Amino acid sequence: MELVVANGPNLNLLGQREKEIYGSFTLQELEERIRAHIAGRAFVQFFQSNSEAALLDFIHALDKAKHRLILNAAGLTHTSVVLRDALAAREIPFIEVHISNVYAREKFRHRSYLAPLAKGVIAGFGMESYLLAVDYFLRNPG
Repeated sequence: MELVVANGPNLNLLGQREKEIYGSFTLQELEERIRAHIAGRAFVQFFQSNSEAALLDFIHALDKAKHRLILNAAGLTHTSVVLRDALAAREIPFIEVHISNVYAREKFRHRSYLAPLAKGVIAGFGMESYLLAVDYFLRNPG
């Protein structure tokens, strides 16, 4: 099993934008924390793009027999039917994660096109949202 952590638009700006919502950690610090948490128990790769097309191409290249996806699609969560369709077509087991509690924010963030396909949704725990998803897949690799 290989863990894949994919982040969508604007998450490259972690640590610079809306710290009261997203915290002060950077994307690099998040990746380092995930690597340390995994501690060699699985292979992990990271991907981030501000491009919906690049995110789609990345998902198309994943193998449902081999990969487990932790996905923070950011704003695409609430808008992208094509991202939803790519996840459905590839049948990659995935967990939708969010740093903030999207249900305590603007109404448009309350709808996820991805959640019905996900193993689960983890939101509102900052960096810990990702670690909880990692723990799930380490305990449930199949």
